[in-house]
Amino acid sequence: MSEPQTTTHPVATEAKKRRSIPATAPLVVFLLAMMIFFSITSEYFFDIENFRNILVAMAVTGVVCVPGTLLMISGQVDLSVGSSAAVSGMILANTVNSHGIAVGLLFCLVYGLVIGLINGFFVTVVGVSSLITTLGTLATLYGVALLIGNGQTVGMRNFDWLGTAQPFHVPLPVIIFASLSILGAVVLRKTVYGRSLYAIGSNPNAARVVGIRSNRILLRTFIYSGLASALAGAILTSQLSAGDPNAARGLELEAITAIVLGGASLAGGRGTLFGTVLGLLVLGVLNNGLILLDIPTFWQRIAQGVMLILAVSFDQVRQKLNDQR
Repeated sequence: MSEPQTTTHPVATEAKKRRSIPATAPLVVFLLAMMIFFSITSEYFFDIENFRNILVAMAVTGVVCVPGTLLMISGQVDLSVGSSAAVSGMILANTVNSHGIAVGLLFCLVYGLVIGLINGFFVTVVGVSSLITTLGTLATLYGVALLIGNGQTVGMRNFDWLGTAQPFHVPLPVIIFASLSILGAVVLRKTVYGRSLYAIGSNPNAARVVGIRSNRILLRTFIYSGLASALAGAILTSQLSAGDPNAARGLELEAITAIVLGGASLAGGRGTLFGTVLGLLVLGVLNNGLILLDIPTFWQRIAQGVMLILAVSFDQVRQKLNDQR
């Protein structure tokens, strides 16, 4: 008796091939293309010191991107991270000058905890959307930052190591960002909390039915975002040796652009920290390359805005295609 022959349906084979291609593959190709272009157009691009500058520049944004990715996976967003970082920096500068470094850092973390609780409370208890809640805190906190320093920068003494130290010849902000990214990736892949974030973002009602405490998890994630924004503000203030109410302006847009570029969906349920890091690298290389080519800084803002629109548009198209399957 002859053995039955198995046939593979061509549609199934094609679908399998599509699934085998990582979602971040186009981003990797784009990143490599940019690196090749800038290495040809600038002799300073492929330099160890320049790559270090890229990593340092993206580290502050990266710190807020870690909990920002967790929030977006759960279907939420935090637009207040830039203004929150500005207030954190103003608090740090004033407190370090009067009470020392330890008290200054403690005040920053307590402040970040409170901001996270406020955002989380309005989203999970009051029921206001995260977009409206954090848009309101964004505007409020920028006003608070200006109020603390009376619209001026506040110099800070004897506390630059957080932003400039280089243990083992690696900038400390980069070490902090890398550590948080690894921790966040492990949390997403290996813990119940991480899996719950995906479940909440994919289908909030189904998540509640199976017993996931959505509000508690979201509140916890907003607290992480508040703490991260406070830490980012502390790092930035240490780098500048001064609290500047305008130093972190635009940080929230950079973070959202990097997260969406990395494959996270604004609708929730999808995203990885590996993708977010790739998105940050794309923005970092783009900004650095434009600077090396002596292109005015306002073009960097334009490029970031265009990339955000393209990333969100691509996400929407991908969402529609998935819905049609």
